[in-house]
Amino acid sequence: MVKDLQQLLQDIDVMRVVGDAQRAITDLVQDSRKVAPGCLFVAVRGVNVDGHAFLDDVAAKGAAAIVCEQLPATPVAGVTYIVVENSHVALARLASAWYDHPSARLKLVGVTGTNGKTTTATLLYELARLLGFKAGLLSTVRNMIDTREEPAVQTTPDHLTLNALLAQMVEAGCDYAFMEVSSHACDQHRIDGLTFAGGVFTNLTRDHLDYHLTVDNYIRAKKRFFDLLPATAFALVNVDDKVGMVMTQNTRALVKTYSLRGVADFKCRVIEEQLDGTILDLDGTEVNVLFTGRFNAYNLTAVYGAARLLGLDRDEVMVAMSRLTPVDGRFETIAAPQGFTAIVDYAHTPDALVNVLDTIADILSHTGIGKIITVCGCGGNRDKGKRPIMAREAALRSNTLVLTSDNPRDEDPDAILDEMKAGLDAEQLSHTLVIADRRSAIATACRLATRGDVVLVAGKGHEPYQEVKGVRHHFDDREEIRKVLNIAN
Repeated sequence: MVKDLQQLLQDIDVMRVVGDAQRAITDLVQDSRKVAPGCLFVAVRGVNVDGHAFLDDVAAKGAAAIVCEQLPATPVAGVTYIVVENSHVALARLASAWYDHPSARLKLVGVTGTNGKTTTATLLYELARLLGFKAGLLSTVRNMIDTREEPAVQTTPDHLTLNALLAQMVEAGCDYAFMEVSSHACDQHRIDGLTFAGGVFTNLTRDHLDYHLTVDNYIRAKKRFFDLLPATAFALVNVDDKVGMVMTQNTRALVKTYSLRGVADFKCRVIEEQLDGTILDLDGTEVNVLFTGRFNAYNLTAVYGAARLLGLDRDEVMVAMSRLTPVDGRFETIAAPQGFTAIVDYAHTPDALVNVLDTIADILSHTGIGKIITVCGCGGNRDKGKRPIMAREAALRSNTLVLTSDNPRDEDPDAILDEMKAGLDAEQLSHTLVIADRRSAIATACRLATRGDVVLVAGKGHEPYQEVKGVRHHFDDREEIRKVLNIAN
């Protein structure tokens, strides 16, 4: 693929050009290690590495042009330098142009929020396919090019990978694409240059403060997605969330709302729920779904509302809703031969953990029997402030709490557990076990359970690994539960 530099720069706010702008470009890269003769290199300032540190090396490797925020001390003759205010914004728009603006050739819907992004985006993808459309998915769990799966490394891929995947969806004949939009992606301008048909806001609670530092910064990052939506798009927000309408204060998009509690464009009410399903009153129609919990009722209402705003037929959507199945590692139930139920859920924020535990408690209250045994931990190199909160919320809602390792990453697992224990009082500590080894913790919880109980293993959900000291070791909560219960994987 060869592109004309001037054409690539059409949507870029260029401050200065040093050198010849009449260049043929053979590749677009942001990683200095991938630079080859004839390419256009974009120097971005990352969290850990600044691409501007490699400008001389990039020029020596034969780059035809370099986009940067600051010129090198001595520009190299024969290299074209394009100075911009923000390299991240420039890279996003260049990536879109490089792949011929694939998002404009799809009906692209982004889903943002703290919890529910993966479920909502995945169910929209599944619903579109159930209705006979080709669709793509970009999510934490997996990326799908219609029926072909691509590995998912980040919730929202980097600028180039994102547009490359969208281009593959166009080539595969996809009508729709659904993607999770992370706060990091908003802040780092990865979604700039994309054309969205719609955006969905699920909810907002404390998360990622290791990166954003404050909740206000976190809110602003999420809100930026809606600020970027065009007038032709819709903005569907959870009006029951206290910042739901804040998200749309400056949007040009058509604002629509959904709710389980108040007046909204799309309404839902939980009629009856069990551990393996729920009866909902959705937009005035009773529908049986294979999901449990009010949090999933919100996700399903968002899916329904987005589908309707995309113009899909109401009756066909309702039928498809009853056929949707839960996403891997999201309130995924495993029935034990001993008569108890194990649940694996990705809940890794205080709010998500509370939602899952409250759902379990509500269901058990109807049976009059059964205890809740919770296994949870907190990831290393992430927001430390939520650790005591997570432990306290879990202890308040569990008969027995087992604290264990999540993904300790570069931190000492015992130190993380000490920070979690700091949130517990003497009474809560009396029904808490601390078992750093996650395999042993899961086995212990299952062996403590009796008929009617629920064992919740929270935090990792679909993840098939545990990350320790920079190395990912194979570890799957679901596999571990099945081993203990002697159930074939």
